[in-house]
Amino acid sequence: MDDPARSPSAPNRIPGRRPWFLGLFVLALALGVFFSPLLGTVAVAPETVLRILLHQISAGALFPNPCAGTAVPPSGCTGLIEIVWDARLSEVMLAVLVGAGLGISGGTLQGVFRNPLADPFLLGISSGGTLGTALVVVLRIGVGEQNLLLPLFAFVGAIATSLVILAAARSRFGSVETLLLTGVALSSFLSAVLSLLLVYSPSGSLQVNFWLLGNLGSLDWTQDGIVFGAVLLAGTFLVSYGREVNLLQLGSDVAQSLGVDSRKVRVRLLLLASVATAAAVAFTGVIGFVGLVSPHVVRRVAGNDYRVVLPGSALVGAGFLLAARDVSLVAFPGTLLPIGIFTSFVGAPFFAYLLFRRRSASTMGAG
Repeated sequence: MDDPARSPSAPNRIPGRRPWFLGLFVLALALGVFFSPLLGTVAVAPETVLRILLHQISAGALFPNPCAGTAVPPSGCTGLIEIVWDARLSEVMLAVLVGAGLGISGGTLQGVFRNPLADPFLLGISSGGTLGTALVVVLRIGVGEQNLLLPLFAFVGAIATSLVILAAARSRFGSVETLLLTGVALSSFLSAVLSLLLVYSPSGSLQVNFWLLGNLGSLDWTQDGIVFGAVLLAGTFLVSYGREVNLLQLGSDVAQSLGVDSRKVRVRLLLLASVATAAAVAFTGVIGFVGLVSPHVVRRVAGNDYRVVLPGSALVGAGFLLAARDVSLVAFPGTLLPIGIFTSFVGAPFFAYLLFRRRSASTMGAG
């Protein structure tokens, strides 16, 4: 671990905050949410999609009959509204919410561990969620109610894994290095258990493997609402800890002398980041690189102040995952592919670019 006094991400090296960045990205994200429903596996005319969106948003005040003047018969308009509003827009919002949760979790973990390679899956949280899903599939628990049990077991598995990490954080051995190594060990152990389950039950491997690649398929607005509640609650508290995360960059001793109980703050931040990540994993499976790349993008544009990095990471993560969703539909129209494939294709080379663009090996610097 680098010397805190020389850490390039220490608050005394943080450039001025740039709140304009947040406003600009909010506008770009809003435009993306509005126009992304134009893309889908079912062909619908762009004009009809926009009419339906404006009709639904305005509660019928705009375009009372959104299919009027089009080739769509009145009997088919209800079906198109369900496709555009209930299927496409709910999927778009799920991408935004999950991306925001993963982004702010990644920014938090990189700040807590002062490690540019930290992300929401570093501590094995995703492995715990996947193991919970595998138990439902392999043991055939509640076969007729898997739409409910899969996300429930995934959430419980992810939170259970985070509780082990939190127990380590509260112990007298809860240093940053210990927490990192505990997370790596847990991730490896849970992956081994998962592999053992799949070896003895090959019939469940296809569904579990699809889960491991990530999926944005949203059945209705209910899961969007659950993820929204979890991400909003955890994200609000995480953003409020921006000053404390800045002080943690100076090291535990310095933060303690400035009135921050580093151990308690670290435990709270890990718990909140775990809740946001668990909510995302529960409904979408494992989606990589969103939480890893997003904080780097914010630091490049807006500096290292975590009062900006944390909300900015949520916005960039939301935009990143939404863009991956749109690219997948453009590249493979009419085909539903796991979204994790596209985040990896984009995220891996982009992260390598961030790492090697600077002369120094770390992207945590003020630059």
